[in-house]
Amino acid sequence: MNYFGTRIVLQNRCASARPKVLRSFSSCQAFLANQNVSRNRLGRPGNHLKIGIVGMPNIGKSTLFQMLTKTNLGKPANYPFATIDPVSAKVPVPDPRYELLCERMKPEKRIPAQLTVYDTAGLVRNASKGQGLGNAFLSNIRTVDAIFQLVRAFPEPDVTHVEETVDPLRDLQIIQEELLLKDAEFVESFLKKESRSSKVPAKAKEVAKKVLQCVLDNGCPVSKCSWLDEEVPFLNSFNLLTAKPVVYLVNMDEDDFLQKNKEPLQRIEAWVKKHSTGDTILPLSVIFEEQLFLLSPEELEEECSNLHVSSQLPKIIQSGYSALSLMHYFTAGNSIVQAWTIPVETKAPDAAGAIHTDFKKKFVAGEITDFEDFQNYGTLEACKAIGKSVVKGKDYVVQPGDIIYWRIAR
Repeated sequence: MNYFGTRIVLQNRCASARPKVLRSFSSCQAFLANQNVSRNRLGRPGNHLKIGIVGMPNIGKSTLFQMLTKTNLGKPANYPFATIDPVSAKVPVPDPRYELLCERMKPEKRIPAQLTVYDTAGLVRNASKGQGLGNAFLSNIRTVDAIFQLVRAFPEPDVTHVEETVDPLRDLQIIQEELLLKDAEFVESFLKKESRSSKVPAKAKEVAKKVLQCVLDNGCPVSKCSWLDEEVPFLNSFNLLTAKPVVYLVNMDEDDFLQKNKEPLQRIEAWVKKHSTGDTILPLSVIFEEQLFLLSPEELEEECSNLHVSSQLPKIIQSGYSALSLMHYFTAGNSIVQAWTIPVETKAPDAAGAIHTDFKKKFVAGEITDFEDFQNYGTLEACKAIGKSVVKGKDYVVQPGDIIYWRIAR
């Protein structure tokens, strides 16, 4: 297969590949059925996680950003590209275990698990060819670890749509197509530039060609293809857009959301199942969240109780964390209680290394207290007194919510 110039003509910015990608969408579901994907191997997430809000212009991205991050940047303008440069803010990951731990330990300093959320410019058709703020947007979003993809499913005529009509499936397809094409362009450029270099491992070139097969021949995101363990480091070095996990957020009409009307979701759910199987879909109403945002805690509780509904914001933040196949454990003392983010199924030495690389190198053991035991017996001292705090070695797989004291060689 010749990848140089036949599938993507870089001078035309992937124009020749666009029909290929569109045709490939129909075969993506069959291709995905044969893939065995271990998502937690992709990416390089750690304690400084970044998630970008992606979507078409004028669909509520900036308002959602303000609600998630509890910032006030003013009312977003009702025209495309009201956001130009990416804006970011840190958001704590909601966790009742962490709150209880802090309540009982009463530390001087608290450091919860956090995400940095980015509000980015709207993505439009032909962004991969430079339309709108295409190249700037796609460069900015390349640095994040995961994506919140917001899709508009509300019919408000006073809010303009860059495509002139509201069609969630069309918008989903446009965004996925643009991300696929940008990944194809990046990898094609890598192959053309590095193909004759002896410094680039042959395996890196093999992985790059496999990426092109995935995104062009099959029209599927890189995250949905099957990758061998030895391929993953090369894949991660490319920092591809479609290798990032996605959480689909459906911005519904307020009445539809409050009445739990599932009809607007059904076609979107079918599309995601076909083109991005396994990804999370969460309904919300950004307008409703904006109204809740203005209430006092007491008013918020009363309003949600009366409507038999709750804010989706905590669930959205948690879903971004879960999409990255992450968890956290705690270190706890009188001076500081901190959550440390690690991939699921992480063994003790690597979990200790999340604090400092020396902790992994000089690992001796971990003194582990199960959070449920802490909850039941009240204090870490009580858990130790009755033998509920146990010493584990290098083969121990850290569990979510573990409270750990690391023993490190001097």
